[in-house]
Amino acid sequence: MKQLLSFLLFLSIISSAFAQNRSNFNGTVTNANQQPVVGATVSLLNTNFVTGTNTKGVFGFVGIPNGRYTLRISSVGYAAINQFIVVDGNQTTNVHLTESSNRLEEVVVTAQKREEAAQQVPVSISTLSAKQVQDYRVWNLRDLTSIIPNLYSANPGDGRNVTGVRGIATTSYDPAIATYIDGVNQFGLDTYIPQLFDVERVEVLRGPQGTLFGRNAMGGVINVITKQPENFTTGFAEVNFGSYGQRRYSLGLRTPLIKDKLFLGVAGLYDGFNGFYTNQFNNTKLDKQHSFTGNYYIKYLASQSFNLTLNIKNYANRNNGPFALSGSPADALAQPFQVSQDATTRMIDNIFNASLSANYAGKGFNFTSNSTYQQNYRYYTVPIDGDFSPADAVSVVNNYGPSFNKVKVATQEFRFSSPASATNWKWTTGLYGFYRYSPSKTGTHFGTDAALIGSPVTDATAINTNIERNYGAAIFGQITYTINPQLDITAGLRYDYEHKKEHVKGEFQPDGADPITTQNDTSSTAHFKAFTPKVSIAYHVTDNNNLYAAYSRGFRAGGISQLGSDPSQPPLFSFKPEFSNNYEIGSKNSFLNNRLRINLSLFYIAVDNAQVPTLILPAAITLTRNAGRLNSKGAEAEFAATLLKGLELAYNFGYTHARYTDLQVASNGAVVNLNGNKQVYTPNVTSSLALQYGYALGGNLQTKLIARGEWRYLGNQYFDLANQIEQKAYNSFNARIGISTTRYEIFVWGSNLSNKHYIDYAYDFGASHLGNPRVYGVTMRKNF
Repeated sequence: MKQLLSFLLFLSIISSAFAQNRSNFNGTVTNANQQPVVGATVSLLNTNFVTGTNTKGVFGFVGIPNGRYTLRISSVGYAAINQFIVVDGNQTTNVHLTESSNRLEEVVVTAQKREEAAQQVPVSISTLSAKQVQDYRVWNLRDLTSIIPNLYSANPGDGRNVTGVRGIATTSYDPAIATYIDGVNQFGLDTYIPQLFDVERVEVLRGPQGTLFGRNAMGGVINVITKQPENFTTGFAEVNFGSYGQRRYSLGLRTPLIKDKLFLGVAGLYDGFNGFYTNQFNNTKLDKQHSFTGNYYIKYLASQSFNLTLNIKNYANRNNGPFALSGSPADALAQPFQVSQDATTRMIDNIFNASLSANYAGKGFNFTSNSTYQQNYRYYTVPIDGDFSPADAVSVVNNYGPSFNKVKVATQEFRFSSPASATNWKWTTGLYGFYRYSPSKTGTHFGTDAALIGSPVTDATAINTNIERNYGAAIFGQITYTINPQLDITAGLRYDYEHKKEHVKGEFQPDGADPITTQNDTSSTAHFKAFTPKVSIAYHVTDNNNLYAAYSRGFRAGGISQLGSDPSQPPLFSFKPEFSNNYEIGSKNSFLNNRLRINLSLFYIAVDNAQVPTLILPAAITLTRNAGRLNSKGAEAEFAATLLKGLELAYNFGYTHARYTDLQVASNGAVVNLNGNKQVYTPNVTSSLALQYGYALGGNLQTKLIARGEWRYLGNQYFDLANQIEQKAYNSFNARIGISTTRYEIFVWGSNLSNKHYIDYAYDFGASHLGNPRVYGVTMRKNF
């Protein structure tokens, strides 16, 4: 600990705090025909300096501290570019933009918590720009499956995403893949908003990212950046209609309230559909649902050095058929989208997220403070079917009032980093803390037919109360030293401490009677700590060809087992953190004036203290044990090209071989040896190909007829540790065609055109959920 504090102090000392001279910087942005590009966004990365071009394509900055910066220029219809500049006295520059149909964008990411070119970062990163999110129709984060190499994400039945990368799978409410939205960690599956709209870009970091991102980033990080208000008014309105009564309406506005000082951003999304599943028990649609998602910004620019941003997000979902599950994979495939459940309910799911961000871009350092609050209240209005059959055997109750099943999380991060003008030394250091309160109360009701599932009890409810409080803190630092223009070395270290306390209480309540205590109110505490180092080396062969090798470590937090209905699984049993060690080499390349991009990587991951979950039915409680070791190895390739004018190609491939080298699990009072079995929720191959052609109409380069086709392939995968529930490899096809202008778009589209039926998610006891069937639709959009 003392060594780490000394290291952080060293980072602070080497950041120069001496006064610097300031200069003005101006420029002109034109296209290939030397015509001015109006309304282009121009910014200096890692600063608060951002502006737009006027009617003559001219932009200007005033009072920039002298130094070396990265200038970024983007505009609708053109490929964004990055340009290194040196500010030293008043000067000007001329920038030329190329149509996006003739050149790939130069992507900027925040993978190392600072803005930099993705091709220069020694990490496996996949990115989707705002345009690509629309082209792929990524409406939900689980739609990233197969688009991102070695990523699999699915819906377990209640709308929450279960995501894995490179064989590191999410198997509990503590995810293995950390998700950040606008710099805020979506702490767990409870407070996580999966809907996507008004997105600037999506970054997916593959492999452990524990040093900078901390707990639960052991498989990687999904980083979502939404569009923020700037010094000019922009917005959009979009409507989508599709099969099964699908309706999706979104609207957004970003505008200055006080020019150069105060900015407002508001965006909203309504999403609804009539459901895919029919409940044969009462011949009704089971999973009819609708939701509203909001994203609201107030940004105050006190000066070019300091700004404050208040961001509020909310998500309100009403699902009339959560857990539309068939009893087995065979039943799901034999009678697709048909179930028979006697107990149906409505799920109320309300999420509120708020964050306040303070950013200072100084002469000697940058500073960021992120303060966040997250809350989720989720319950079933009436008991939900727990046996997934027409029998009155088991149902689950959790509507015990707002004192229970309402999760609250508060987090705080303070981060210092080198200034944007830093050259040879670039560093980041900071502190992170959190507090989480999760009170859960669940009742398992045994109905008149409970004997059909072997229960000796009927007409009674077993009630389990589990109240969890945990808090933690972390200190981290990372530094990159540029030895020469061709060689960079990066090293980092993070220390995390976490404390958990679990209260449990068990009750038994015959129908019509008062509850009887079966487990006295008792509690247990546990604490965990983790060191997560990182080291990498990057060799820049040329400005467009880069090689790297990296080692990183990640961890998933430990915990305390909850009270369930299985007497062989006692509560308050602590389990340790799970650790992953990742070794990786890669190559990032751009060719033909950035018209062709090829990125390749090889990885090997070793997981210790693997957390193996067991879902205890009918109580719907997950108990976790450290029961194994896992090795995962594989390869990834990403190709993007605009070799012919108007023709865009993207191909992404991932291969994962993930097996348990040691796996001992409990089953019916005995220990079962599952050594050699494959990891769950991990297709051995992910592959996607997208071809899009845009044809200019009437010689107007901004009005195009666009046709697009997509092929996606997922290899064999298993859904249980015993490897008895398997989904064989399958293909799916998507397409869309329409007209796009600068201001308007209209497209007709179809997904899963072959109407392939496949298991999207299955529980280890067999209950299965299918992926979406064939859907057709139309999209109309107005940009302003």
